[in-house]
Amino acid sequence: MQQRPLSAVRCKRLAQQGVVGLDDATLAELAPWLRFTPALCGLGIAIGTVYASVPMLLAMTILATLGALLPWHPFDILYNYGVRFVTKTRALPHNRAPRRLAMGICAVCLTATTSAFVAGATILGYVLGGMTLVGPIMVTTTDLCLPSLLYSRRAPAARERSRERTIEPSV
Repeated sequence: MQQRPLSAVRCKRLAQQGVVGLDDATLAELAPWLRFTPALCGLGIAIGTVYASVPMLLAMTILATLGALLPWHPFDILYNYGVRFVTKTRALPHNRAPRRLAMGICAVCLTATTSAFVAGATILGYVLGGMTLVGPIMVTTTDLCLPSLLYSRRAPAARERSRERTIEPSV
């Protein structure tokens, strides 16, 4: 199936998430499916928050933590070993540091949300859950991931400083 080329903005946003090294055709084919995991995460977070469901929020926290620690999120496995055979698309690439950072931040936010509900601070739980939900909604609808954006802006500066420290001054 012929894919439309992605806009420069969308390519930039995916690169900020660490999706690099793919040819244009592969990126165009996978771009919609790179939203699969954030969409499922958003759904889980929304259900857990709306129902103040500690078990659901704990499950989402564990999934986000695994996504931060491993090169793939468990929902990526669901796609790679199931959905993609139905859609006849390629496997999703491993998640690089920017995307894993976002999952780690989500895990921290979900821990706070879950803790609020456990402590009986229901209003705070709803507020934190709603704020946490903004991330997956943004990635699912626009490919814009704020933690990845911050990482991509910070990482080049850190690499440059590191390189400067290793260069011997000329005499």
